[in-house]
Amino acid sequence: MKFGVVMFLGSNCDADTYHALQDAMGVPVEYIWHEDGDLSKFDCIILPGGFTYGDYLRTGAVARFAPVMESVAQFAAAGGLVLGICNGFQILLEAGLLPGAMLRNRSQKFVCSHQYLRLEQPDTPFTCVGEKGQVVDIPIAHGDGNYYCDEPTLAQLEKEGRIVFRYCDKEGQITDAANPNGSLANIAAICNEKRNILGMMPHPERCSDPILGWTDGRLIFESIIRTLGLRVKS
Repeated sequence: MKFGVVMFLGSNCDADTYHALQDAMGVPVEYIWHEDGDLSKFDCIILPGGFTYGDYLRTGAVARFAPVMESVAQFAAAGGLVLGICNGFQILLEAGLLPGAMLRNRSQKFVCSHQYLRLEQPDTPFTCVGEKGQVVDIPIAHGDGNYYCDEPTLAQLEKEGRIVFRYCDKEGQITDAANPNGSLANIAAICNEKRNILGMMPHPERCSDPILGWTDGRLIFESIIRTLGLRVKS
């Protein structure tokens, strides 16, 4: 199996993600330049966090037109796994690979902190080693993480079990006080209908190596590795 981490102009979490995969998880990984088009040698593509193109217009709005994104869309359509983290999630929304949009945090301030999440859907390639209702601590760092969609879209996400993580308190309670950005329905992560694309605002790469103090983010990467391993065996 091989992971690819896309490098956009303005990405700043690409090295962190590369380290988490190669050094903490011990899996092969390569950088993918934003102008590259051939993704055939990869099994999972990660769009990392950062401030692509300075977040001009809207977060992810310019990166959505990077040449690599057409290849990412084709890769996902063929069943490849795509993970968008923070700015990567915003890019997936702008590209129409996931529904909805990101608004400014309701506080109108950048938030950078530990954040508890409750796992709602362990039946995805990105969460299959977890348990429903499991609470994990994965840090956030964003100014535009206030997820929004219209009522029919929210109803569809709920019905199809596509809300993968919600912001919660330490006990797993979904409350407004535990919502760091005003995100609709405390949404922290969603997936597409085929469940092979995940967008999440929290940063699992920042808590996947024991040297960083805690490893709750490994749930995401271990799940992907297990999924790809099963694909190889089948």
